[in-house]
Amino acid sequence: MTGRLNKIRQQVDGKGLDALFVSQAENRRYLSGFTGSAGYLLITQNDAVLATDFRYVEQAESQAPEFKILQKQGALSKWFNELISSFDIKRIGFDANDVSFATYRSITADIHGKELVPTEGLVESLRAVKDDDELALIMKAVAVSDAAFEKVAAGMQVGMTEAEVAWELEKTMRENGSGVMPFDIIVASGPNAAKPHHQPTDRPIVAGEPVIIDMGASVGGYTSDLSRTICMGKKGGKFDKIYDLVLGAQLTAIATIESGMTGDTADGLARTVIEQGGYGEHFGHGLGHGVGLATHEAPRVGRESKDILTDGMVFTIEPGIYISGWGGVRIEDMAVLKDGRATVLTKAKKLE
Repeated sequence: MTGRLNKIRQQVDGKGLDALFVSQAENRRYLSGFTGSAGYLLITQNDAVLATDFRYVEQAESQAPEFKILQKQGALSKWFNELISSFDIKRIGFDANDVSFATYRSITADIHGKELVPTEGLVESLRAVKDDDELALIMKAVAVSDAAFEKVAAGMQVGMTEAEVAWELEKTMRENGSGVMPFDIIVASGPNAAKPHHQPTDRPIVAGEPVIIDMGASVGGYTSDLSRTICMGKKGGKFDKIYDLVLGAQLTAIATIESGMTGDTADGLARTVIEQGGYGEHFGHGLGHGVGLATHEAPRVGRESKDILTDGMVFTIEPGIYISGWGGVRIEDMAVLKDGRATVLTKAKKLE
């Protein structure tokens, strides 16, 4: 954590700030190691404070040894001013994307002589580049979801419901080392596969229809994200055509994404293939997103993203085509940029 604190202090100083107030959960965990569900950080150039309530004091002392632990009582507005007044600081950055206007108004009502400055992406930019320890945890989560998909897909049968398949996936991942599911598992069959974020229902799986499965595990707080599209029984010509087009777009992106590209340029590598195949209007989401402590984090890999892709970033590559009334195909792998190129981390089988 010392290295992370040094890096964020450099970021804070570069913005002309005296301190950073951190409220966002993953940012708090990244900088302190504290995994409790309630707490705030105040980081100055010389000090680091973790404020939490009585439920988590002992946990915080154990998990965040580089921080002074403050047991807070009452609403944020009641103790925030006392906290910042104990330091010789004037300009304090805060997570603009996490602090509501109501909270901002309450904590600025009585901070005479000090200024709260909205910031965006200071911690997130650090989180986007994974170190070896983070990558090791991600790889463990990937291995869990890969193995679960292989096992459950091999046992799927026509007539099973989407909900039954989703439960088998979750059960298998939990039994093999996953923590809580990082997101709701998607099992979308037939026309439901045209909905990118469909929630599993009691609809039975029918032979010859596409089935999109989107799943992820968590290990040590770090997550995986995997999508595969399968078809039970005999596949039709339309399925093969759409599947091959999506797979071709994905493989093109994997082979040609490189460090230094912007997110929108990387997105265009796959999008061009799908557009040339005549289905551009049916690829409505971005190509991918960063994965780490959160399932969706920096970098963004989409049509309007100017995020610069650099070595050490982990992100998904997941083109898809969705056709109302028929279904859809999405194929998603996680990749890490290493030596300037994308190395695929997920290994679950795809259709041949």
